[in-house]
Amino acid sequence: MNWVLESRTTEHSLYFILRERVTLASVLLEHVSKKYGQVEAVHDVTLNVEDQEFLILLGPSGCGKTTTLRMVAGLEDVTSGAIHIGSRDVSHVPPKDRDIAMVFQNYALYPHMTVFENMAFGLKLRKVPRAEIDRRVKEAAEILGIGTLLERKPKELSGGQRQRVALGRAIVREPLAFLMDEPLSNLDAKLRTQTRVELKRLHQRLGATIIYVTHDQTEAMTMGTRIVVMKDGVVQQVDTPDGIYHRPANQFVATFVGTPAMNLLRGELTRQGTTVSFVAEGQSMTLPTRIAQAASALTGNTLALGIRPEDVHVSPEAVSRFPDTQIRAVVRLIEPMGHENMVYLDYGNQSLIARTANDWLGTVGETIACALDPARLHAFDAATEKSISASA
Repeated sequence: MNWVLESRTTEHSLYFILRERVTLASVLLEHVSKKYGQVEAVHDVTLNVEDQEFLILLGPSGCGKTTTLRMVAGLEDVTSGAIHIGSRDVSHVPPKDRDIAMVFQNYALYPHMTVFENMAFGLKLRKVPRAEIDRRVKEAAEILGIGTLLERKPKELSGGQRQRVALGRAIVREPLAFLMDEPLSNLDAKLRTQTRVELKRLHQRLGATIIYVTHDQTEAMTMGTRIVVMKDGVVQQVDTPDGIYHRPANQFVATFVGTPAMNLLRGELTRQGTTVSFVAEGQSMTLPTRIAQAASALTGNTLALGIRPEDVHVSPEAVSRFPDTQIRAVVRLIEPMGHENMVYLDYGNQSLIARTANDWLGTVGETIACALDPARLHAFDAATEKSISASA
């Protein structure tokens, strides 16, 4: 038996009771593809979104994430494959009959209606009794902190308040799943951060299944229980935020997730007995055993080493701890960030970024010793761009 906390309001307080959930709100995509003429926007996507999961579709513009979401919603037809919501195959079911609610980037509020009327509109179309409409709207408004705004028109609201109204309109539907298409992209940075936190709390409170589209990796890393990284209509990796960050499946995932992006250094392998070295820009470093062993899977002899900026050490104390993976580089730029510095380095004809303490004393133009934490090194086949080893 499956239970979720459901909100209830009284005149003086908000409290929760347990409600039995009869239907599991899982969403299953089986080999789903979408073509526009000869262009394949989404290729053979198979995903199992579990009940009450917060799944993020992440990728750059044009990667197919919004098209995938719209196919789940029924706003785009499936070219091939099947979509199940709960226990039903909804591949060819109209959007209104899929028991989902969608939150759009542009809010899509009716300007001539009050907040209450906007939130109640979908329920009125379904001929829900007036008393039930009042209950649902007021409860959702209380949860979202817009209970005092119910008589206002959208033009009287801030961007954040309008987004809450759009969320409230979805909540009152009590759908099996929420589909959200970049709902925070129109908000300023401060409000976007605040609303991220509110959305995560809302998910925990409602126990809802959410599929959320974004190109913002910060949103993905902070809100999602799992992340689906897409590129050119193809799923690159499905994993937890920790797995995506620390164990990227290929170079695209490694460089797309993380700010600044993961450093990639291209070089050749040399072997002397059991020692495997990485040679680039006239410098050599000894590779840790786990990468040396994985190098046998390379399609050639060229390797791309990946390292996060926080794992590039430039202080003498830290550098001395990693004698096998030391290199020398020229400081090109120091970018103060307040609590830390970003140090941009020239490693021959290649570039490297190090994240350092804000009291680091290097100077532009100086040649310094750096060390790459061997436990945090990633190795990618330069020919296929696929990972051949995971970091420790």
